[in-house]
Amino acid sequence: MTRVLIADDDHLMRAGLIELLTADPGIEIAGQAATGREAVERTGRLTPDVVLMDVRMPDLDGIAATRQLSRTAPEVKILILTTFEQDDYIFGALRAGASGFLLKRARPEELIAAVHTVAAGDSLLSPSVTRRVIDRLAQQPVPDLADQSRLGTLTARERETLELIAKGLSNREIAATLVVEESTIRTHVKRILMKLGLRDRVQAVIFAYESGINRPRP
Repeated sequence: MTRVLIADDDHLMRAGLIELLTADPGIEIAGQAATGREAVERTGRLTPDVVLMDVRMPDLDGIAATRQLSRTAPEVKILILTTFEQDDYIFGALRAGASGFLLKRARPEELIAAVHTVAAGDSLLSPSVTRRVIDRLAQQPVPDLADQSRLGTLTARERETLELIAKGLSNREIAATLVVEESTIRTHVKRILMKLGLRDRVQAVIFAYESGINRPRP
């Protein structure tokens, strides 16, 4: 059973999300919050598996609340749900530690699937958001030398896999590119995340570009 806390300042939106999510027998509503500060406090008290987090909330916005929860409750997965698809929100949320970013116009089945995806420890971004992440990070001006030194812990094949993750390829696409089984790629991904101390594929994409591994050549 996946326990979800819903954080949104719109009462009707919270009510709608509760009705939608409880239709899935594998989801239980752990609680709800109307502000970012309430989300932080109630997450600590109710220990949900996933927090469905709005961005624009009073007292403490969703990005700041996500940042706090990444420090105080790193085991809890944060799924950002918003009506806005602006770069500042996307990158603010991902850098703060969110595991996924979904727009409120997503279909009900997409939202339910997203909750299960992040609860299972995977990251989730809509295709348009993934493209923005990759395009934006490709413009980073200076590689982080500390990140570059961490790349030395990877094998040549793991580094190659990380480069393809950073290009937005799925495990299946990476396996086809490298002509190996998909299960082999899943193993590589797990080892990459473990060696680099990363939580998920979102962090892997950010790390790859900040370290300069996929920097476009002039």
